[in-house]
Amino acid sequence: METIKSKAVLITGAGRGIGKRLALGFAAAGARVGLLARSKGELDLAQLEIESAGGIALRIRADVTHYEQLCAAGERMRTHFGRLDILVAAAGMLGPIGPLAEANPKFWAEAIQTNLLGFMFSCRAVLPHMIERRSGKIIALSGAGAVHPRPNFSASAASKAALVRLVETLAEEVRDHNVQVNAMAPGGTYTHMTDQILSAGERAGWKAQDEALEVRVTGGVPPDKQIQLALFLASERSNHISGKLISVDDDWRKLETTTVHPEIYTLRRVQKV
Repeated sequence: METIKSKAVLITGAGRGIGKRLALGFAAAGARVGLLARSKGELDLAQLEIESAGGIALRIRADVTHYEQLCAAGERMRTHFGRLDILVAAAGMLGPIGPLAEANPKFWAEAIQTNLLGFMFSCRAVLPHMIERRSGKIIALSGAGAVHPRPNFSASAASKAALVRLVETLAEEVRDHNVQVNAMAPGGTYTHMTDQILSAGERAGWKAQDEALEVRVTGGVPPDKQIQLALFLASERSNHISGKLISVDDDWRKLETTTVHPEIYTLRRVQKV
């Protein structure tokens, strides 16, 4: 994808899971990738995989729940690459699994801190640079529970729904600055969270258990399908799209040449009766 080559992209949660897959995909497309995660070992491995394939990567050890660390990460990106074009916010966690009446309030709050405030801190750290340059792309990973109820995963569902509304709100704030903000629903795919659901047993509920088992067996949504949507949202081909929640299962390719109606691909689902 030509418009991605040489762009500088910062990916949070890049040490494993979908974040790492997207980092590999962006690097393969020619982007210069900032890998942000808490684990040094995971960062080292991700950078090694990218550079072994001929890509360019910068390791940044940081925690998305610490705003100052994210500001320092943005500064490192600008110093090392001379710019910061794209933010992909992939860091996230499930939080406690089970009924809310039995949830540990501390762990519940930690999920909100990571999934929602971590995204806000990431945006706050990179937005001034993007606004000054009048160019930027922000992509947040959504998830199950953002649009529909997700019993036994209240922290994850609440934080992801709030994240999507923040995406929609922020998109309006920065629209005149030529910065696009969108949420991407990556679909069910095998990560460490799949194993967490399976380990939770009955606390996750039979439906979540069945879905997780199927994902573990099949692998779920292929990485390439997730990468292609992320690359599209990060490219100039999607400059007319902002404040949207787009799933890998949506017919998103037609959006490149289609005017997007204000009411579609939003958190608020309006149905005719």
